[in-house]
Amino acid sequence: MAVKDKIIYQLYPKSFNDTTGNGIGDLEGVIERIPYLSKLGINMIWMNPFYPSPQNDNGYDISDYTDIDPLFGTMETFERLVIECQKYEIDIMLDMVFNHTSTEHEWFKKALAGDTYYQDFYYLRPAKSDGSLPTNWESKFGGPAWAPFGDTDLYYLHLYDVTQADLNWHNENVRKELHKVVRFWLEKGVKGFRFDVLNVIGKDQHLVDSQAPGSAQEKSLYTDTPIVHEWINELNQQTFGLRDDIVTVGEMSSTTIENGIRYTNPEENELSMIFSFHHLKVDYDNGDKWSNPPFRFLELKQILNDWQQGMSDYNGWNALFLNNHDQPRSNSRFGDVENYPFQTQTMLATTIQFLRGTPFIYQGEEIGMTNPNYNKIEQYNDIETHNNYQLMLDKGYSIEKAMAIIQSKSRDNSRTPMQWDRSTNAGFSNRLPWLAVANNFTEVNVEQDQVSEHSIFKYYQQLISLRKTEPALIEGTYTPYLLEHDKVMAYVRAYQNERVLVLSHFYAGDVTIEVPTEWQAADKMIGNGNAIIKGNVITLSAYETAVFKRKG
Repeated sequence: MAVKDKIIYQLYPKSFNDTTGNGIGDLEGVIERIPYLSKLGINMIWMNPFYPSPQNDNGYDISDYTDIDPLFGTMETFERLVIECQKYEIDIMLDMVFNHTSTEHEWFKKALAGDTYYQDFYYLRPAKSDGSLPTNWESKFGGPAWAPFGDTDLYYLHLYDVTQADLNWHNENVRKELHKVVRFWLEKGVKGFRFDVLNVIGKDQHLVDSQAPGSAQEKSLYTDTPIVHEWINELNQQTFGLRDDIVTVGEMSSTTIENGIRYTNPEENELSMIFSFHHLKVDYDNGDKWSNPPFRFLELKQILNDWQQGMSDYNGWNALFLNNHDQPRSNSRFGDVENYPFQTQTMLATTIQFLRGTPFIYQGEEIGMTNPNYNKIEQYNDIETHNNYQLMLDKGYSIEKAMAIIQSKSRDNSRTPMQWDRSTNAGFSNRLPWLAVANNFTEVNVEQDQVSEHSIFKYYQQLISLRKTEPALIEGTYTPYLLEHDKVMAYVRAYQNERVLVLSHFYAGDVTIEVPTEWQAADKMIGNGNAIIKGNVITLSAYETAVFKRKG
């Protein structure tokens, strides 16, 4: 299975490296930093969308699937990027946003102009007899999920922003066009595809009201429906599945383990792996993202364990991650970046990377970048953030309370420019960036980390080397340990006669735990502290992680 020994680095082009001086990262900037990525040890880069786009949702509102937005460069630059990456044995994974197009896409504009062929590319519906919207569904970005379709008496469905019109996958012509897109990029040398919100493409042809707008019941009307599997299988068989060296991952919102197995079991011919997000909702209050309670550690452990065991039992495959472009920085959520920055970041990295699955590293994670904690709403760019800030004020939240929640949950937390050095704008650009650099960039940056006594980057290099070479970490089974412990996450990976024990302490202070006697003479593989096993106990300090290996 081509995916098991991969280490994938997620790169947000807009915020990675600006070489043109316009405050926006570009493809030339990626080329410039390939040696850095190679030094880290990764072997695939996933890049967020850089296609032509009005940028209402940072490129996830695509107006042309097979071109490069001039903001980022040209097709010639991209082709050169592929060649340069190949020199370092690094492959490229692209983001495919196939649930919706921008309303600026040629298909939507032709539909608006009255072309009935393209009108069937979208979900267009008349109002109900009482004049109300076609259904009572809510957009995931807030407000109704329907908008007027030009000057007609129809409305179009948009599960996300109003400028992102949902595609009608029931139309075979839509699916054929999307197959062409995948084949286009395969011919350009692309070796991987990440499919955005893929499990919501299966809306029914007959759309009905939900029992409660915005509820789980409403999501069930368009999430993980049976036909999604049929369409992904078709996409596989018509495009990337014709080759055995292509890596695919589906972003699966609110999915289940049962569906995760189907999406990723090789016998189903769908995807290599999936992203599930349940473990990143443990600091939501009653399922509400826009809240900021302390994270629930035992719930985090249980969810990770359930997915590890469930997927393993039936030959499914997980994508392993704690960070991405839609999530706040995990070290700001699950640790203490003020007092224990090195320990927090390296503990979290060890915990997630040594699980069963394929690890993803999000840019800046390898140097311990944190949430920026902007103090004004005007500093945020993200449309979802602004929409929900207003909704919180409408609910009667004070500005202070709303801002505290925004600081902890905004998607912009992870989209701040990469912090390369101590110079102006963190070395990202010689001009004011599109999004403000985090104010800790003079302490947290690549240049400083390289000379630090506690280099997070160097620790990641060790992690990656082990992850790519240790059979127990590549192929091994997963077994939980100390599942009920309220401060430590522990598990065992096993392959043939090798065993690896991972211990991670998620809190400050010291904690002493017992380990099975067979681990007394185990060798320490890696750790961010000095803990060793003495007899049948080990004491872990604040945010300490320790990994041991034995035979038998």
